[in-house]
Amino acid sequence: MANLNPSHPNKQLLAGYCAILFGGFGVHKFILGYNPEGFIMLAISIVAGSFTYGIALIVMQLIGLIEGMIYLNKSSEEFVNTYFVNKQTWF
Repeated sequence: MANLNPSHPNKQLLAGYCAILFGGFGVHKFILGYNPEGFIMLAISIVAGSFTYGIALIVMQLIGLIEGMIYLNKSSEEFVNTYFVNKQTWF
């Protein structure tokens, strides 16, 4: 069992909602402390999005939407075990 920090449920909600709204830019990855993954999403959205007329941004936004729904559908304990203890970075 993971040690529940009082800020973990807040991070779960904040990361979930930011993934749904701003997921294409990787904001939720930065909130969870996954900076390299956040920069990857941000770079794909901006750089590849400019070359593909926004299609890459739409794909990244879809990935963020899916991750946001996954974050919000997990219990607090399962969320902490998955993203803070086991450090699962994608999906």
